[in-house]
Amino acid sequence: MNENLFTSFITPTMMGIPIVLLIIMFPSILFPSPSRLIDNRLVSVQQWLVRLTSKQMLSIHNHKGQTWALMLMSLILFIGSTNLLGLLPHSFTPTTQLSMNLGMAIPLWAGTVATGFRYKTKASLAHFLPQGTPSPLIPMLVIIETVSLFIQPMALAVRLTANITAGHLLIHLIGGATLALTSISTITACIAFTILVLLTILEFAVALIQAYVFTLLVSLYLHDNT
Repeated sequence: MNENLFTSFITPTMMGIPIVLLIIMFPSILFPSPSRLIDNRLVSVQQWLVRLTSKQMLSIHNHKGQTWALMLMSLILFIGSTNLLGLLPHSFTPTTQLSMNLGMAIPLWAGTVATGFRYKTKASLAHFLPQGTPSPLIPMLVIIETVSLFIQPMALAVRLTANITAGHLLIHLIGGATLALTSISTITACIAFTILVLLTILEFAVALIQAYVFTLLVSLYLHDNT
């Protein structure tokens, strides 16, 4: 086991220089631009999945919302591929860093809010005060709705960070327990290894689901403001 449970979450360095930017740019290599008349099976499957996801996610949007299609598809591909690459041995998952997730959530949230105030000013302001509110509750409700609006990017970032970090910690703990049990009880070690394999499969699903949830929530914020 590592000397520190959180060692795998430390930003990697090479000759004292952080290489997190290279790691963040690496997933883009996995999605090459097709340059042939007839694509191979891998590119065809990627394009089919992108079309399926974009059709499902953008079906609720009007024309202004659909202009965000490239941004939303790039976001889900980046988060999904980064989460999956982070499950490889001796790898680093940038989405376990709250600072990076906030760096994605805050600009996207601010963009949707700015779009709402530009194209639906009255409707956006109406969210701060529901219709039929008693006069004594107006100041309190305005404060509550304002706070809930500014909490949205925090909720996006914390949800992604917590889910990815929790899964990595569980894999780390169960993997260490499996190694420790091999010299004590072979049967117990086999049971722990089986749990580890099942948890790893679950983490592959969680990696894709969290990418979809993050992008879907941004899409819903956009839908409310367009």
